[in-house]
Amino acid sequence: MSKTTGSELTFEEALGKLEEIVSNLEGSELSLQESVKQFEEGIKLSRHCSEILEKAELRVEQVKQNDSQPL
Repeated sequence: MSKTTGSELTFEEALGKLEEIVSNLEGSELSLQESVKQFEEGIKLSRHCSEILEKAELRVEQVKQNDSQPL
């Protein structure tokens, strides 16, 4: 698993990596140390996804406001 959790990941890429981490953690074949590392990476990915969703929500609200203004 790569440690790429920066802003260069799209939402879909980050979500895919997060799903992979969840699957790895559920499999319980990892050592405790590797489980903790994967958990930390998962938290970073989760935050990254949340930031992307918040930005998208703001954009949608801005579009809705602009659309509701009279011509």
